[in-house]
Amino acid sequence: MIRPAPRLTVSVVVPTCNRASLLREALASIRALEGPDLAFEIIVGDNGRPGPGAEAAAEFGALHVAVALPGAGAARNAALMRASAPYVAFLDDDDVWQPGHIRPHLRRLEAEPDLGIVFGQVVTTSQDLEPVYGPWPADLPADGGALLRRMLSGYFPQVGATVVRRSLVDSVGLFDEALLGDQDWDWQIRAVRRHRAGFVAVPCVHFRQRPPGTFDSLIARRIHFTRLVFRRHAPALGVSRLAALRLYFATVQGYYDAFLDGAQAHAARGDRRAAAGALLSAFRLMPHRAIKDAVRPTHLREALLAVVQAGRPLAAAGPGTR
Repeated sequence: MIRPAPRLTVSVVVPTCNRASLLREALASIRALEGPDLAFEIIVGDNGRPGPGAEAAAEFGALHVAVALPGAGAARNAALMRASAPYVAFLDDDDVWQPGHIRPHLRRLEAEPDLGIVFGQVVTTSQDLEPVYGPWPADLPADGGALLRRMLSGYFPQVGATVVRRSLVDSVGLFDEALLGDQDWDWQIRAVRRHRAGFVAVPCVHFRQRPPGTFDSLIARRIHFTRLVFRRHAPALGVSRLAALRLYFATVQGYYDAFLDGAQAHAARGDRRAAAGALLSAFRLMPHRAIKDAVRPTHLREALLAVVQAGRPLAAAGPGTR
């Protein structure tokens, strides 16, 4: 008689803050992956207002943990400390898992006892979950040093596509709650520095992004924490200062491009003041790159032309713009 494989249990950590409708979508996508071989212990860390988050969690049989401190790191930690399954996965409250997620990670973790963390692929989407880019990355290096270098030169693993052993938490520790941005990037770098990592080329999560020009201030705030995390871990690479500087600029390249996208979006709406502010942010972030790009047919040149050609004069920009 052939006995069925034992049912694996995975703890799923979900931080949330005042987004109950999105939280329901996230939780539904988790429950949809359960089956005879797999069960989830969902733990919602909630630092939003009392009520809606707890109600959404209850609808999907999730444990709800109220959190007094702000930030996704504090919410993740409160949930992570309740995790009791041998494996832990993650999902942000505004993203959704895809049908192919989890099982490929678990097969690798079950087959390779020395593997501590497994990354998967991400599909970047609009707010309506329409795919706009990906799946990414196409691959990742198996060598830990090469992977660390990749992570410190522009690869930010989306935590919703990551699965770890619960025992890894004991060595890596909790998320750094002082980092109000990039605490998940920092935590995953710490994990890679201490444990062997794996990768599965499977689209795992739909990762929502805001439209260009709607989150310039959020990007500006996040850059501060990106710098802190980079400075914390870059010395482990053992590279020269010049090489480290090049890696840093590769790390913030995505922010630079986002500012340029924002400048074009503001200009298309006729808001030259906000467009100019986004361009200035790009110049401040990577001045050497911006000066070169300003005189060549580049993304920045397109953004500059869009600002110049915007219909509304600068002095007429309305309230609430930069």
